[in-house]
Amino acid sequence: MQKKTPDYDNVFKTMKMKHKRLFISVINETFGKHYPTDARVETLPSEGFLTENETADGSKDIEEQISDFVLKIENEIYLLECQSYDDGSMAIRIAEYAFIVARQFAVWDIGHATIPMPRFSIIYIKRTEKTPKATTITFTFPDGQEINYESPNVILAEFTKEYIVEKRLFPYIPFYIARYEKDLISESNIDNAVKDLKYFRHEMVQMHKKGELSDYEIVDLMGFVNTIITHITNGNENEERLVNIMGGTVIETESERLIRKGIEAGKAEGKAEGIEAGKAEGKAEEIVEMGQEFGLDDAAILKRLQEKIGLSLEKAAAYLEQYGKQLV
Repeated sequence: MQKKTPDYDNVFKTMKMKHKRLFISVINETFGKHYPTDARVETLPSEGFLTENETADGSKDIEEQISDFVLKIENEIYLLECQSYDDGSMAIRIAEYAFIVARQFAVWDIGHATIPMPRFSIIYIKRTEKTPKATTITFTFPDGQEINYESPNVILAEFTKEYIVEKRLFPYIPFYIARYEKDLISESNIDNAVKDLKYFRHEMVQMHKKGELSDYEIVDLMGFVNTIITHITNGNENEERLVNIMGGTVIETESERLIRKGIEAGKAEGKAEGIEAGKAEGKAEEIVEMGQEFGLDDAAILKRLQEKIGLSLEKAAAYLEQYGKQLV
């Protein structure tokens, strides 16, 4: 029986909702910008538009389409669309998305309207012979004028793992494994996939230690990697080996699971203070597990428990004893 796991688009959408800061480096690399990693990022509504599809009986079926990702940094608007495969309708869809976005920022007066089109790019997770290098929308006017509105596409198969890490293109890490999809499905040799996953894990741990990735960001990124793995392998013999590299199968993001677990523990008490205690407990469990996973000693873990949750030393020691693994 086929498992129901989130696909590429769902992972992309979840990532952009929870960790929009990570996309600053993607914007910089894609559009030649130099925004600082702490720049203010505003996610804009991905308003839908309606399309009409003809059904088998000849009737019309109205379907709503929603763009993947619209964000604003300073005064610039960016539209990112994630695609797992070539799609002949992509150019016209981008045109529709762009007009929806532009309409939000249009200015007009009697006899004149200015419609500022956003910068756009399509991120192709997989590549085929038909995957276009760029997407071009050509506007033609009755007077003969013709204007090309175009942008290079991002083709992840062309990115090396070293380049992704060097440029801090964190949102691309979960999708890197897609280049090994045929090997993972056919259960052939996956040594290269294993090697690359170990490389990303090591690099993410190092960046976490340097403060470039927060606790939630690194845990969720590893979870997103595993979500893509489970989507591709669909329970075959490669799944467990690959998932164990990042640590555990994650469909619900790990930070959400730990917070939810703490909240549920608090709700069981039936009181507001129980809920707050549950949140603290869930956060404490996460800090202890991650601390040991990333090789921190007990003193460092105790310090993080006190600083991040405001625990007393005695309470922090109790949580460390409760959730810590006995290391040999």
